[in-house]
Amino acid sequence: MENNQSTEQPTKRHKVEGPQKHIVAFVMSLALTIIAFAAVAAGEINTTFVYIILVTMAVIQVFVQMSFWMHLKDKGHLYPIIGIVAGVFVVFTMVIMAEYWVWW
Repeated sequence: MENNQSTEQPTKRHKVEGPQKHIVAFVMSLALTIIAFAAVAAGEINTTFVYIILVTMAVIQVFVQMSFWMHLKDKGHLYPIIGIVAGVFVVFTMVIMAEYWVWW
């Protein structure tokens, strides 16, 4: 006798993100860009403080871009994250080596 049960596994569907998260990410990116632009355009602010603001806004912008637009917050993206972290480590090491070489 033949068994009538199907041997196929039910397919798992990915949870679909609506446009709300993308709109929030876009607004956050816009706000970070406007803050950075305003800090530079102000002109009367201390340049060291402007550099700190620019670097801070850039780092936050990187995390927003990677998590929302590149979907690195989702499951199954371990290898790209490892590659990005390794790349940042290599660049950081090279900058320190270059600074040491110039300073020495």
